[in-house]
Amino acid sequence: MANETQEESPKGEESNTEQQQQQVRIELDDTGVDALYANLCRVSSTPEEVILDLAVNPNPTGVPTQKLQVSQRVILNHYTAKRLAALLTATVQRHEQAFGRLEIDVRKRLISETT
Repeated sequence: MANETQEESPKGEESNTEQQQQQVRIELDDTGVDALYANLCRVSSTPEEVILDLAVNPNPTGVPTQKLQVSQRVILNHYTAKRLAALLTATVQRHEQAFGRLEIDVRKRLISETT
């Protein structure tokens, strides 16, 4: 279950053009969800939406030598994509603060056989 909240504006500090935000709690039921694993994501967009294609690359350290099957496609509007980007950035930053920097270049993570 995930919750999303918005902070409530302090009373007396809002102008006539601002609407008071109320705290919103959203509960999600994930009992029937199908989980998937992906180690490859392709992002494309149109003027109206952002498209994320997710797949599993069996050879993540090199160039795939075969056609990869897209297992899931997520289509978001740009507002939701921006919120997702902010949430993912914050999540990765918290992880790196707790466990150290994540190196995304696989070649830099490989241990050489000469050591």
